[in-house]
Amino acid sequence: MNIDIIDFPKIESILGNIAVIENDTIPFEIKRVYYLYDIPSSSVRGGHSHKKLQQILIAISGSFDVVLKDGKKEKTITLNKPDRGLLIKNNIWRELENFSSGAVCLVLASEVFDEEEYIRDYNEFLESIK
Repeated sequence: MNIDIIDFPKIESILGNIAVIENDTIPFEIKRVYYLYDIPSSSVRGGHSHKKLQQILIAISGSFDVVLKDGKKEKTITLNKPDRGLLIKNNIWRELENFSSGAVCLVLASEVFDEEEYIRDYNEFLESIK
């Protein structure tokens, strides 16, 4: 599957920890940053794939599940550590669910927003990866 887990360098201290994201820790130039928060636990976010855009999802606070589909396999990854990111490359369907109370999902994207870049219908996604 076209995904990877990235463990970010961490500086630990009795005063609190710092996770470091720098150009050499991710495989693309960041062109967009956004975050999801105040998400009801019953909500499902995502429900799309991207044609060329890559994303890194990070659970900055709390936890959530990422359901990934490549047209052949399905995999669920739980994100719950702020020093660990999930790299989702292009042509992977993703859905985010099971948000804990106070969960915050930080997203680092390789491209600026472009609606033409999204595939929002699952059957269209399946056709696009044939």
